Amino acid sequence: MVLIVSLIFIFGYAAIALEHPIKINKAASALVTGVLCWTVFSLFTPDKEHVVESLTEHLGDVAGILFFLLGAMVIVELIDAHDGFEIITDRIQTKSKKKMVWIIGIITFFLSAVLDNLTTTIVIVSLLRKIIPSNKERLLFAGLVVISANAGGAWSPIGDVTTTMLWIGGQISAGNIIMKTFIASFVCFAIPATIISLQVKGELEKPKPATPNLSSLPGERKAVFFIGICALLFVPIFKTITHLPPYMGILFGLGIMWIVTEMIHSEKDERDKDILSVNYALRKIDSPSILFFLGILISVSALQSIGVLREMALWMNQGIGDIRIITISIGLLSSIVDNVPLVAAAQGMYGMDQFPKDHYFWEFLAYCAGTGGSCLIIGSAAGVAAMGIEKIEFFWYLKKIAWLALIGYLAGAGAYLLEQYLFHT
Repeated sequence: MVLIVSLIFIFGYAAIALEHPIKINKAASALVTGVLCWTVFSLFTPDKEHVVESLTEHLGDVAGILFFLLGAMVIVELIDAHDGFEIITDRIQTKSKKKMVWIIGIITFFLSAVLDNLTTTIVIVSLLRKIIPSNKERLLFAGLVVISANAGGAWSPIGDVTTTMLWIGGQISAGNIIMKTFIASFVCFAIPATIISLQVKGELEKPKPATPNLSSLPGERKAVFFIGICALLFVPIFKTITHLPPYMGILFGLGIMWIVTEMIHSEKDERDKDILSVNYALRKIDSPSILFFLGILISVSALQSIGVLREMALWMNQGIGDIRIITISIGLLSSIVDNVPLVAAAQGMYGMDQFPKDHYFWEFLAYCAGTGGSCLIIGSAAGVAAMGIEKIEFFWYLKKIAWLALIGYLAGAGAYLLEQYLFHT
């Protein structure tokens, strides 16, 4: 059974990577892969109730991610429908590609620590569509956003789901993870950004003047923009106060925006009001990307349920031995399978008696699991979101961005280990 499920996952992964040559949408391949993995698990397991319970348990976590993605995408689309992003784009005056690399990279890096890498990627990639009209040029910046968002999320307890898991699990403290992993995360972002800035030359094309949305007044535009940004920023605050999952916060923010926009446009003609409504934003979001997320996540959850990921972690522990190499390997492995079950497996394997709170292993694991996924486009939630929004091809990313992400990842890991060696932190 394990072999069959593993082969299905490998073939499904290959179909996703070869989306354009085989001309089959990656969402379809991901859904078929996910369902087949669970079907084989069920057929070869006598206790069907156990399979259903396991699927239901995983589906709760998967649904949380999907609802979070849905809520964030709708909020971003609603801001865009009101031309809210012009508030930012009007203030970015530079046309220099080199300067733009650093502006976008630094904004993404720090914003990801406050929001999270998924939300930040959705916001910044949507913003890029307003600033950079050329699709070819924009793809390179989108790749930078994936690296920057994952690096920025790794040093914050609320920036990446795996760092949050370790924080909630008591393995790390908020102040310590910020202090100990910031330099490594910044190196992980800065080296790829430097290389990209050396690659690009000249100035960006001037975007065509956007057709103003006559149905939206300047005051309404500002109101929707600031409410939308506040709704996104409210998510980590909501999570910290209530201890409820992030999707509850994003849905609450979306609900508030829905009410506010309905009140703002209540007196307008139905035709003018339609393109400024949540209903219109829901029609505009990329539904195949959400289904792709669903397929990928249930596929990985099947591997987790049959014990493949835990066995892999045990094999690394026995075969490699060196905890630093194991942690770096977990980060690289997270570019193929989801980092959440990998970190969960590590939390189960290594107890607090072996590695107490704020031990360098937990900090290094937070860095590696948070940034290693950048090495492949489908290795992180940020990558999958960018892939869906910008239609990034798997092999394009592999050729143009993956090596940059790998260099940054290894350099950041080296920086962390050097810091730990020098200061014995």
